[in-house]
Amino acid sequence: MSTLVRIVVILIISHFSALLEAQTNFEKGMTKAFELWQADKTDEAENMFERIAKAESKEWLPNYYIAQINSLKSWNEKDEAVLKAQLDKAQEHLDVAMTKSENNAELLVMQAQVLTNWVAYDGTTYGMKYGTKIAELYANALKLNPKNPRAAFCKAEWGMGSAKFFGQDTAPYCKEIEASIELFDTFKPESDFHPNWGKERAEQVVTSCKE
Repeated sequence: MSTLVRIVVILIISHFSALLEAQTNFEKGMTKAFELWQADKTDEAENMFERIAKAESKEWLPNYYIAQINSLKSWNEKDEAVLKAQLDKAQEHLDVAMTKSENNAELLVMQAQVLTNWVAYDGTTYGMKYGTKIAELYANALKLNPKNPRAAFCKAEWGMGSAKFFGQDTAPYCKEIEASIELFDTFKPESDFHPNWGKERAEQVVTSCKE
């Protein structure tokens, strides 16, 4: 083997070794973040996702989970200043994630969730402002990925909430949510770290439909 070829081979091996090491670090960091989250150490998990997001400039998942954590923290928040800070942070990280991964159904669903946080806080102010946008986001997510269970479920749940608000029949949405459970049963996330939430909530809503 010539010296030049030997150098090229060494460079190729070094390149893939670096990629493997980076991937390993990413996986270790994500695993640790999920462990903290599962242990109800939400702030620590969020901090871990932030560190991963800074280290892994091409990965959208850490930004996604920062947005999700802040959305989840905001559902029952009554202090508008706290709510705004959390949802502004969620939006900031969603914006970053969308630059890393275009036409991503999961990000559209999370965007709709964040806007729904505002509606849940003050339906009179934000319902008219974001209602149509939320419906469009879910419809677009489902168009991008018709088999995505979160897109199907959240679109139907949003429709159900609107129907209840306007005194309309919710039965069609119950059927849609029931159908989304079948999608949850067959859905396979791209990795252990990709979004895989929503089935339990969908089952709860279906149960309430039958009561």
